[in-house]
Amino acid sequence: MNTKKWTVLDLVQIALVAAIYVVLTITPPLNAISYGAYQFRIAEMMNFLAFYNRKYIIGVTIGCMIANLIGFGWIDVFVGGSSTLIFVSLGVYFFDKYKEERILGGLFNKAFFYFSVFFSLSMFTIALELHLLYQLPFFLTWFTTGIGEFASLLVGAVLIERIAKQIDFTK
Repeated sequence: MNTKKWTVLDLVQIALVAAIYVVLTITPPLNAISYGAYQFRIAEMMNFLAFYNRKYIIGVTIGCMIANLIGFGWIDVFVGGSSTLIFVSLGVYFFDKYKEERILGGLFNKAFFYFSVFFSLSMFTIALELHLLYQLPFFLTWFTTGIGEFASLLVGAVLIERIAKQIDFTK
């Protein structure tokens, strides 16, 4: 979407997505499971909004950056924020064409499932950050952050699809 054509409503919706992302990440008790090598970040389900409208890539990226600043610091603002921007954008680009297909007995939208795998693999960026900053073992950290991401995205895939039946995210 061309930012020159964004309306006030678009900007409000982007801000709301960012705010919801932050609240779902930093609010106790969710903050206890949202950071570090073992994380299950509920707010990651917001990534699927980008399949309905690309403007939400900006919302989840800003939300991630704010939550990372509050919870982990400036380095994670740039590492986590840029990772979110890059891999959500790439994931939507690669898998949007599968939106109308279902897999696993109709349980999952094929695009959402493929995105979940892809985005979980992208957690190497967070694993590398944690390895360099805190000397955590890279491959174990990649595995644990990836598994947590995958689990939260699978839950989010089902929830966002159900919510999208009630709320039109395309506008």
